[in-house]
Amino acid sequence: MTVSEAGAGDRSLDEVLERLVTDVPDFPEPGVGFKDITPLLADHAGFTQVVEALGAPALDPDGNPTVTKVLGMESRGFILGAPAALHLGVGFVPVRKAGKLPRKTHAVSYSLEYGEATLEIHTDAVEPGERVLIIDDVLATGGTAAATIELVERCGGIVEGVSVLLELSFLDPRSKLPDTPVHALLST
Repeated sequence: MTVSEAGAGDRSLDEVLERLVTDVPDFPEPGVGFKDITPLLADHAGFTQVVEALGAPALDPDGNPTVTKVLGMESRGFILGAPAALHLGVGFVPVRKAGKLPRKTHAVSYSLEYGEATLEIHTDAVEPGERVLIIDDVLATGGTAAATIELVERCGGIVEGVSVLLELSFLDPRSKLPDTPVHALLST
């Protein structure tokens, strides 16, 4: 499936993303190019296309969900993952930064380009054998997605794939996800 075929509506998904994902130079610091998705979120038709396209990898040929949960990483993964879960008719699980979840958790620490981070998931958020789709806004180095996959596996779940709005392919994030299908709506 091409990116254009992934969404519904009058405009192709490519056109919607080009129009509604804005480049902001030198943010949050000089030399960094930031992709602002807030115009996309404010556009009902465009946002709907993106939500449907992000969830598409978790549908069988008859349009039935092949997962029972969608996981979204803090924080923009919540914005994209929760409506995708509703669209698919499945549950949503937030993957949070350390110390944000109130009950017993699994935790994974991982390296970032500028330090270290820890993600957590409730130990009972994914049942053994459950199939899940991970959704986030950006796949950069692959560290956050790899940590989330490890959390799902600690729960006994199975990751069916990772679906993202934007992949920074020049950082080679898929090398950290060698056994996981990745679906990116945009790639730079």
